[in-house]
Amino acid sequence: MTQERGHFGSQIAVILATAGSAVGLGNIWRFPYLTGQDGGAAFLLIYIMSVLVLGLPGMTAEFIVGRHSAANAARAYANLGGRRWALVGYMGVFTSMIILGFYAVVAGWCLQYLVTSLMGQLTGDVASAQRYFAAFSSHPVIPTLWTVTFILLTHAVVTKGVRRGIERASNLLMPLLFVLLLVIVVASCSLPGAMRGIEFLFKPDFSKLSGSVLLDALGQSFFSLSLGTACLCTYASYFSRQTNLLGSAVQIAGVDTLIAILAGLMIFPAAFSVGVNPGSGPSLIFITLPGVFGQAFADMPAVGYVISVLFYALLSLAALTSTISMHEIGTAFFYEELHISRSRGAWIETACCVVIGILCSLSCGAADISVLGKSFLDACDFLTSNILLPLGALLTSIFVGWRIPRQIVRDEFTNWGTLRSRLFGVWLFTVRWVCPVCIVLVFAHQLGLL
Repeated sequence: MTQERGHFGSQIAVILATAGSAVGLGNIWRFPYLTGQDGGAAFLLIYIMSVLVLGLPGMTAEFIVGRHSAANAARAYANLGGRRWALVGYMGVFTSMIILGFYAVVAGWCLQYLVTSLMGQLTGDVASAQRYFAAFSSHPVIPTLWTVTFILLTHAVVTKGVRRGIERASNLLMPLLFVLLLVIVVASCSLPGAMRGIEFLFKPDFSKLSGSVLLDALGQSFFSLSLGTACLCTYASYFSRQTNLLGSAVQIAGVDTLIAILAGLMIFPAAFSVGVNPGSGPSLIFITLPGVFGQAFADMPAVGYVISVLFYALLSLAALTSTISMHEIGTAFFYEELHISRSRGAWIETACCVVIGILCSLSCGAADISVLGKSFLDACDFLTSNILLPLGALLTSIFVGWRIPRQIVRDEFTNWGTLRSRLFGVWLFTVRWVCPVCIVLVFAHQLGLL
């Protein structure tokens, strides 16, 4: 059965939907704590350079594969490179399914914290926040229910299709996310002592630079832009033939980087105003920040309440924009390859992700579910972040740089000669040589070899 494929209706839909796939907890959670750990502004500068060197060429390469084939990831790679290269697409589908499973657990925690904030129960110091998180995350039922709820919310959007589901949701969620972020930034930057946090983010101390900081920045740019997940390839299959691929990549990376910087402006001024270490690590949003908001707005409890609610609403929305794209990768694969309806394809993807999500949630303390000494959630995170994502991005660089006929790559890059191609040579050199080297370095760093 031939499937009718959807398309994004406008360039703004392309930007919002694809930026939404990149914008998520990686920007609002991972970026701030890495910036805090790695010295602030110096890390930010290296991160921006990494986006330019690794992110933009990598994004454009995936766009070329997706738009040229106008098919799900597995078929896209097969169409251009044969059955052997279809394995890259299969790996992307598998990777995105695992990521959605454990990502939904963390997203479910955000929903729980949103409800708890609405009920006014998130006030207190860091110690009480730590006790609350430990008790909640190890509960056998509640976090699992939130995980399943979040996956079903994602399913409800994706099953409606590209125009009525993904595009409409992105057009609503992305502006709302941006407004919420700006409100919290203004409140955070108005606190006493906030200037120290602003200086930390924008005044570089180059003595903080090291090889580890460089590799962390490369890795963050790599993960923040969804490289290696087949997400960009899948979304590009819905692009029109008039879409400027490099120009779209620049706009998407710009939106993604802006939101990461705003996340830093949201967190660092508030943290410095109450003397909290800005490099609190992965526990930042669930343990450190509830106490920060309580202390920072102690004289204005109503404002502290509103900021706490808005913050966890922001996290939930950011997570949803990412899970929608993760879900779509598998949905497109199942309904196109099995020749079934989109609805049935979405239910297969949802069922698989629910199973993974339940196992990940229970492994956080409710049950002893481990792999090679790691909880199931940590094992899924390690497998995707440290192995599958870098491998997928590396193979895509090799595929586009060396396997696809140069003329096809040039035609897609220039929209069949209608766009100037002055940057094509530089871009192709970067994809062939610079990106693979950077990805191998990130790969080795993530595995602890560097």
